[in-house]
Amino acid sequence: MCCGEPDSRFDCMTPRRPGHPDPRRAAAAVLLTLALSVPLSGTASAAPAGPARIAPRAAYSSGLELPPLTGPYSVGRRTLHLVDRSRTDPWVPASGHRELMVTVSYPARTTSGPPAAYMTDEEAQLLLEARGLGGVVPRAVVAGARTHARTDARPAAGRFPLVLLSPGFSMPRATLTSIAEDLASRGYVVALVDHAYESVGTAFPGGRILTCAACEQVGTREEQAAVVRVRAKDMSFVIDELTHGRGAGGLSRVIDPSRIGIGGHSIGGAAAAATMAADRRVRAGADLDGDFFVHPAGTGLGGRPFLMIGAASTHSPGAPTTDWSEAWRHLHGWKRWLTVDGAEHFSFTDLPYLAGQLGLSDPAVPLSGARGWRITRDYVSAFFGLHLRGMRQPLLDGPGAIHPEVAFQ
Repeated sequence: MCCGEPDSRFDCMTPRRPGHPDPRRAAAAVLLTLALSVPLSGTASAAPAGPARIAPRAAYSSGLELPPLTGPYSVGRRTLHLVDRSRTDPWVPASGHRELMVTVSYPARTTSGPPAAYMTDEEAQLLLEARGLGGVVPRAVVAGARTHARTDARPAAGRFPLVLLSPGFSMPRATLTSIAEDLASRGYVVALVDHAYESVGTAFPGGRILTCAACEQVGTREEQAAVVRVRAKDMSFVIDELTHGRGAGGLSRVIDPSRIGIGGHSIGGAAAAATMAADRRVRAGADLDGDFFVHPAGTGLGGRPFLMIGAASTHSPGAPTTDWSEAWRHLHGWKRWLTVDGAEHFSFTDLPYLAGQLGLSDPAVPLSGARGWRITRDYVSAFFGLHLRGMRQPLLDGPGAIHPEVAFQ
């Protein structure tokens, strides 16, 4: 089972560096950081013949809670199982067609409906064991984290921009649940995508738990680029399904197909750029602490806006292991390169926020989970607010006192 190192920008795909553990082997020294990878999501039911909604299990509270919503809307959630019958799965060809699990959060009329579950017990147990935390953190604590979405709540009236989000390699889609729910509360339809065989454990229909077969096949830079290209095809397929109505669970009527954005964490951010390069429907993209992998970095966007925000220690100009300087030269439209002092790789997900509630914050990371969450929320929502809603965002004009940790490069 592939295991990421704590300061990796590529999750479990980072080549070994001097002084750092082998990312393919768990070590006691990284257990604290790996604990930040606890949250997951997923559902299971009988396998459908084609695109279908999945009925999630009932949620329960364990004491963990996601950050409060900041927008005016309540949030609904639907979980979809999508099958791309034009492609065979690249990691496990014997499994057949390419499959995706998609959590769609959207503006809702009311808070009616059962609370949306964070993940299943089975997924929690699998991940905790894979990370060496089995018996340390009870699976019920992880699975029972409280979200702010309601399952199948009635969508709000209107048509809203669509934002797609892709997680880091080996990370499940729930690692971006907080930003997805907050964007939905601000008036976006947000699709969190789990890519089959690229997570440590994701529930699929038919009682299947698909683990990270890709983790054992990916190591070189070209293999990493292959992951990016696969995900770009995945994301374009999800756009097809959500905007054409075939697999959207009735949500296509509230999506404005002329306003589509994309983002992702780690290699999910690389997938955002690659999707934009291949799919002109995507108007704006954001990369959260991930390199581009595909060479030449940052090409093909045709002047469309792109945001790069990452840890100062690894993504500042001159950092030896990042390709952001190359990408910056090739981005010819609106662009921002932001670095966050004191951040680490997972600071741009909801994981440190939840880990802090468990008393598992890493003392070696100066930025608290709460500060990391606020910075990510504010800059990502400002970016999509400017480029998908046309709302002026002074936060993006330059450094400010509200977030002194953020530098404009």
